Amino acid sequence: MKIRKATSLTVLLTFVLLVLTSVILYIVPHGRVAYWADWHLWGLTKTQWGNIHINLGLLLLLGISLHIYYNWKVIVSYFKDKAKRLKVFTKEFSIALVLTMVFVMGTCLEIPPFIWVVEISESIKDSAAEKYGEPPYGHAELSSLKTLTSRMGFDLAKSVDGLRAAGVKFESEEQTIQEIAKQNKMSPQQVFLAMKPLNTVGENKKLPLSPPPGLGRRSLADICQEYNLNIPTILRSLTDKNIKAEAEMTIKNIAEQNSISPIDVYEVIKKTTEAISQST
Repeated sequence: MKIRKATSLTVLLTFVLLVLTSVILYIVPHGRVAYWADWHLWGLTKTQWGNIHINLGLLLLLGISLHIYYNWKVIVSYFKDKAKRLKVFTKEFSIALVLTMVFVMGTCLEIPPFIWVVEISESIKDSAAEKYGEPPYGHAELSSLKTLTSRMGFDLAKSVDGLRAAGVKFESEEQTIQEIAKQNKMSPQQVFLAMKPLNTVGENKKLPLSPPPGLGRRSLADICQEYNLNIPTILRSLTDKNIKAEAEMTIKNIAEQNSISPIDVYEVIKKTTEAISQST
């Protein structure tokens, strides 16, 4: 067996598979969405694709190291001028260095066309979030049934009745939503939807303790509509905190315009709703 030939073929195959996993990770939904909807592609989860990508990267690194070892003389010749003198900054190396730095700096500075590549990926992931749905809060699937109902302001008894009516089997209220989902060959999202209807009919939704996923890209009007909040009241409370906002602006835009974070905007909205509920 020729080690040199095997090394080159390994690098080639690994490169092809890394391109494939890179494309998949480029379009895969955000983690919170993928785990909530139990996203799979060709039978593999987001985590499995990520793990494959990491280990293929390690294999490529080892293969390239061997490739450099077997081709060291050729590589060194790339750093020699016409007089066969060793020169690091040859014309070809300078071009390669500049090209590499342009891509690195362009990405860091978020300038076109490099930022477009990132924005396209985010757009695809956001579309997936709309298709599969967002969890009520980050990693909700890891919460127990009891914890999730408490955080969402759901009635635990109603949630249990909803699950049983939907034929969802579970052993106790301390089981996580993810465990219940696996036990019933469902996604965590489907488990949540089975308990949700009985808790939302005729009831106002409460703002969760933590900002809901995807908060930044949603408009203030959308948030107010979903949680049955009075828009003028919320706008007035934001103004009282010297936060300029309009109903159609996204939470992210409001935060950027006022040099604060989206979480700060959310906290003002949440405290306003808490104050209103305490006064009624």
